[in-house]
Formats: sequence, C-alpha cells, structure tokens
Amino acid sequence: MSRTILVTGGGTGIGRAIARSFAERHEAVVITGRRPRPLKETADELGVRALVCDHADPEALMGALAELPGRIDVLVNNAGGNTDFDADGRTDLAAYARDFRANLDANLVSAALTTKAVDERLVPGGAVVHIGSIAADQGAGSYGAAKAGLASWNLDLAGELGPRGITANVVSPGYVADTEFFRDRLPQERRGELVSSTATGRAASPDDIAEAVIFLASPAARHITGQVLNVNGGAYRTR
Repeated sequence: MSRTILVTGGGTGIGRAIARSFAERHEAVVITGRRPRPLKETADELGVRALVCDHADPEALMGALAELPGRIDVLVNNAGGNTDFDADGRTDLAAYARDFRANLDANLVSAALTTKAVDERLVPGGAVVHIGSIAADQGAGSYGAAKAGLASWNLDLAGELGPRGITANVVSPGYVADTEFFRDRLPQERRGELVSSTATGRAASPDDIAEAVIFLASPAARHITGQVLNVNGGAYRTR
C-alpha cells in the first residue's frame, strides 16, 4: 500500500526533487505552492496532485484543507526561501521589520502552521521533515534566524509527535545548485567560494537533499527524531 506524501513548495528546485523521488517509489504525492504554473508543470510531468496554497497564510491553509488528503504519512515542509532577495531596497525601520517578518513567515511560521493544520491527519509510523539551512549555523540575517528557529521549534515537535510514533527532523542543506534560491543573482566568484568551502569540492544537487528526506521518512529511520541532518558536503562540520 502506497503512502500519502505532502510536499510544500513542491513546484520547483528541492521540493520538486523530493516529490519526484517519492513518486518514483510509487507513493501518492501532493505538492503545494503559491505559483500555479510551476505547480501544474511539475504535477503533469511527475503524475502527482497539485494544490495552490500560501502556507504562511492561515486562511489560505484552512481553505486548502478540504482539498488535502485525509491521511498524511509524510509531511515535508519545504516551502520558504530567502525573501531578502525580493526586498525593495528600503532601509528604514518599518521596512526592516517588514522584511525580517517576511523571512520568519516564509520559513518558520509556514512550517508551524502547516504542521498544526494537518496534525490530526498525520498517521502513526509517519514522519515530518523540514528543510532547514546551513544559514541556521553560519548566519544570513533574518533568513538564518528563521531557519535556526525552525530547528529549535522542531525539538518540541519531536517530543509532541513521538508518543504517536511520528518522527520530526530537519534536513539542513548548504549551497544547492539548480534552484531558484538566489534568483539568478549569484556571482560566479561567490559560487566558487561556496563550492570551495565544502570538503567534497562540489555543490549539492536537489537530489542530494531529496534522498536525505527519503531516508528520514523510511522504515530505516524510525528511531531518528529531533535531529538536524546536515547535507552540505562538509561546509559546516560537527562532531
């Protein structure tokens, strides 16, 4: 029997790779996101369901519940990204507050709201996997703060879901090529710096991240919870 997988932000980049990896394993996949066109293109290509939803908006999320599966085996909170790249350049205090909150909403609040909204649909033996970032440990303004908050919030979530047999973990990528994250604004010199900071000498691919998610959602990872799995080629090292 196939499982039901919900991947937020599943239309492009890492989310798309995650959806594809689950679909290739014959799971029933639903992808969501704010932009209808990439969602439809990905859904048509992968043979998965698509639903337009802004996961940082409680009303939009509540409205989407009727279209979401009644049973969810795996929730992947992938929606987000560094909203600073979309800022208008204003530097006054009001703009600073607006832009700071935008990153918190996109990367932390969206995951918390989504998990809360579908909590009763998460089944025993299931998994929640959030996509974090190396920025949580190395810094990147409000984006890094949001991803650090995500990892911290997940500690409580793991404790709440654990008695129900549900795991909760974070996959924390470093630099991932072939995504829209940098909005095509990453200078070649900076890309070189990011790659040279790794031990492997290469950027991650979306598939690298997807396979880590697949593992954490698999039967092999049923006793792994409350953890951050760094997938960054050694750019950030721990012991």
